[in-house]
This record gives sequence, structure tokens and C-alpha cells, in this order.
Amino acid sequence: MAWQGLAAEFLQVPAVTRAYTTACVLTTAAVQLELLSPFQLYFNPHLVFRKFQVWRLLTNFLFFGPLGFSFFFNMLFVFRYCRMLEEGSFRGRKADFVFMFLFGGVLMILLGFLGSLFFLGQALTAMLVYVWSRRSPQVRVNFFGLLTFQAPFLPWALMGFSMLLGNSILVDLLGIAVGHIYYFLEDVFPNQPGGKRLLLTPGFLKLLLDAPEEDPNYLPLPEEQPGQQQQ
Repeated sequence: MAWQGLAAEFLQVPAVTRAYTTACVLTTAAVQLELLSPFQLYFNPHLVFRKFQVWRLLTNFLFFGPLGFSFFFNMLFVFRYCRMLEEGSFRGRKADFVFMFLFGGVLMILLGFLGSLFFLGQALTAMLVYVWSRRSPQVRVNFFGLLTFQAPFLPWALMGFSMLLGNSILVDLLGIAVGHIYYFLEDVFPNQPGGKRLLLTPGFLKLLLDAPEEDPNYLPLPEEQPGQQQQ
């Protein structure tokens, strides 16, 4: 019964959050069980474009290091803020949410290549936290019971805590920078005089992931209308 309750609770998590966190946990478990090696997962342009190991474009976002405090810390923030975005400003817009992942991922890979960064999952976490914090400026955040501050300060607190764990702040700065670019292009620039929305989700993603919109001119047949019984 306990497993059924956990399974039911898990299935209530929005699809994108569920898929990404599950992929991260399974990847870490595979490394922990020595089914995979981190050397098979990290981003390496030579291996991607010369050896056609294209899976590295994805797997470098799925590995957060060996099982330990740092892993659970990152998973907590990934799950919490990815879910709040998907259930909040991206509610009913699954395709737009996936497109944000794709936009952020491509930009991080390009910039990460310049900085010789090999695993970018932490940067993706920082991006999710940054976008949520800018869209929830009035929310007060309790940071592990130690500090309480407005949401826009959260990415910087997260970066400081990450530094205390011995991680490179370059990864967090990359995520914050990409998150700001997305936020500016999506939320700020379109509302400026002469501005327009530049990040347009491809139609095939909307067709694949979003529920079809109802035609406002559609008139249901009499037998389809509420209260009507078929003879």
C-alpha cells in the first residue's frame, strides 16, 4: 500500500519535472552501480562531433556527481523549482517549458565549451531557480532555516552555498546568465516599446506536447450537448 501511495504521488508530479528528475536519479544510480562511467557522460566536443557520441549533449545535464550530500542538495532544488515553474507560469504550456530547457541547454553548451565545463546539470538548476525567482519577486524564501529573503536573492544564495560545497561558481554563474537571457527575451523585451517576443516555441512541439485548442466556432452535435440523451 505504501508503494502504491508513493507511485500515485509520483504520477501527480508534472510530466517534464518527473521525466527530468527521474533521468537524473537513474543516471546517478547507474554510475553508482558502475554500469556507467562519468567519462561516458561528460560533454566533449571532439567526441560529439568527430566520434558522433551525440548522447553527451544530453547526459552532461543528468549527472550531478556521486551519491552524497551535493547530489541530494541539487536534486532538492531541481525538483522543487522545476515543479513550481511547471505548475505555475508554465501551467498548460508544456511545449513552452520544454523549449525553455532546449534554449537553455543549447546556450549552456555553447558557453560551457568556451569555459571548458563538462557537466552542466548544476547550471540548468541555477537557470530554473533564476527564472522562478524573477517571476516570483514578492515571495519570501526560507533558506534551510538559516536566512529569509526575497526570491530574487535565491540564485545568489544558492551559488554561495554551492561554493561552500567546493563546487565551481562558474557553473552557477553560467546558469544565472542563461536564465537572465531567457527572462529578458521572454518577459522583459516583449513589453518594451517596439519590443516583440523573440522566443517562439516550434509548432511541432506544441502539436506533440500541448492539448489541442478548442475551436471557439465549433458547435457540438445535439447528442454531445450536456443533458441530452441519445434515443
